[in-house]
Amino acid sequence: MTATSETSSELAWLCRALKAPSLAAGIDRLAIRAREESWTHEQFLAACLEREVLARQSHGGEARIKAARFPARKTLEDFDFDHQRSARRDVIAHLGQLDFVEARDNVVFLGPPGTGKTHLSIALGIRACLAGHRAAFATAAQWVDRLGAAHHTRRPPNEPPRPRPRQRP
Repeated sequence: MTATSETSSELAWLCRALKAPSLAAGIDRLAIRAREESWTHEQFLAACLEREVLARQSHGGEARIKAARFPARKTLEDFDFDHQRSARRDVIAHLGQLDFVEARDNVVFLGPPGTGKTHLSIALGIRACLAGHRAAFATAAQWVDRLGAAHHTRRPPNEPPRPRPRQRP
């Protein structure tokens, strides 16, 4: 076994041990580029770590989007402001910066059917997921159902059931 193949084998093992699949997939290409461009060891290490961090951020955002259960994939860029003239571009753009999430403020869209409330809600939720925040999507009707069930069971929505007391024999 040559030194290069031993090193490649060891790097593959280390990437598996660190659970860094993106790095494992790209380390050979990064090494070639580092040699061609005469990177320092520190530059190569930074490129490797940056690749893995970016992959984890991307995968984390996608996992949060999936967990939020959005009914469709919508973006703010896809919103048709010409169709819905009452929606103000500057306000939507400001909401897209997600300052309201950091401030823990609420955003409520009100209006008749077909005015883009769901589109904007999904788009903001997806943007928040990609920025590292968790989200959960539910329509007003779904919330009414949850609250009705909670009222009936006298428990807050989504509270896990209490364990039953054990009976003595």
